[in-house]
Amino acid sequence: MIYLKKNFLLLILFSALTLSAYAQEDKPIYLDSDAPMEARIDDALNRMTLKEKVAMIHAQSKFSSAGCPRLGIPENWMSDGPHGIRQEVLWDEWFGASWTNDSCFAFPALTSLAATWNPDMALLYGKSIGEEARYRNKNVLLGPGVNIYRTPLNGRNFEYMGEDPYLSSTMVVPYIQGVQLNGVAACVKHFALNNQEIDRDKINVVVDERTLREIYLPAFKAAVQKGHAWAIMGSYNQYKQEHCCHNQYLLNDILKQEWGFDGVVISDWGGVHDTKQAVLNGLDMEFGSWTNGLDWGQSNAYDHYFLANPYLEAIANNELGTDELDNKVRRVLRLAFRTTMNPQRPFGSFNTPAHSQAGRAIAEEGMVLLKNQTNLLPLDKNKEQKIVVIGENAIKQMTIGGGSSSLKVKYEISPLAGIKALATHPENIEFLMGYTSPAVAKQDMKGPKVTTIT
Repeated sequence: MIYLKKNFLLLILFSALTLSAYAQEDKPIYLDSDAPMEARIDDALNRMTLKEKVAMIHAQSKFSSAGCPRLGIPENWMSDGPHGIRQEVLWDEWFGASWTNDSCFAFPALTSLAATWNPDMALLYGKSIGEEARYRNKNVLLGPGVNIYRTPLNGRNFEYMGEDPYLSSTMVVPYIQGVQLNGVAACVKHFALNNQEIDRDKINVVVDERTLREIYLPAFKAAVQKGHAWAIMGSYNQYKQEHCCHNQYLLNDILKQEWGFDGVVISDWGGVHDTKQAVLNGLDMEFGSWTNGLDWGQSNAYDHYFLANPYLEAIANNELGTDELDNKVRRVLRLAFRTTMNPQRPFGSFNTPAHSQAGRAIAEEGMVLLKNQTNLLPLDKNKEQKIVVIGENAIKQMTIGGGSSSLKVKYEISPLAGIKALATHPENIEFLMGYTSPAVAKQDMKGPKVTTIT
């Protein structure tokens, strides 16, 4: 009896080893992390159905796109923005998901990073924010932004790296490299010529070729050819009468062919307007579109995206082919192998003392003293003197505004609070509003609020 048991156990062990060896021999190439990436991409692509391919190139929720569950290819999860990892939102709403553990660290604005003139600070910035994105299981960080300042009225200026093409080109490279050390793709935005708020979603920008090449494109070119960015986001505006999220000259001719970009082109949210152009003119992944008048909350809204059912119908009707589709899916698969399917991907960290120290170091180097008349500064904090701080921004919470740069932070120290904390005699510091934002001023014009009790 004992002999039989031993033989039975040996048989089980032998069977297990045989199955293991068989499994190793039959392991699909796309799951072999040691195989060449392009071979893995070819193998995965050949195993996918038409519907699985189309599902990968458009959103399935506010900030995610489908993987291929049948093949074990994970979803892609995006996060705003270039200054911190945005709070979690509901699957199909912009409203916060009310998590209690998603309060991020707010890094200085990118305009402050550029003001350091220090590539080491850019690398530290990218590495730190990339760690936060990775910890929150995001594989695409929607940033950095490198559009050139051309008007002070552009509300996104603070998200970008200044008005100097050379400075932006120099600072964006280490930022990207730092982010991508974490197995998180940097998505450089907004490509291109996105420089004003008014009619930004439809204006056609007219610019000559030399200006385009010497002012507006250098930072993007550096991001691709030196930083090796894994993703690029298109912009809302038009150029050459085509929207930049599906623009033949910008995306196909320059970005992919001339510069050799092998990553994914992601639309800005709602930046897609036409299925045929989206298919043919270089877009790879569509996000945030308002299509067919459907409400955001409808469960089938994503099926009506330009690169969803309309694309499948165009293929079925022989109006569009599948070569472009395969090229898009190849790029999405390359993104997956670089991020979610990379076994060497680190785990990241979130809201740590190290990140706080990094943010402070960047902010200190980014401070610019424009004028120091009669050498008034630095003030002697031990000397008893009266200081008046003027202006709404001294007390305003800055991290909760800014659209896609809006952050839910663990803490925020206002300039007034920081000055008082440093001063030896904080009782001598006085604050005056001095001016208010247009929103506050508009409210004041309505007169005092009246409460009626019934």
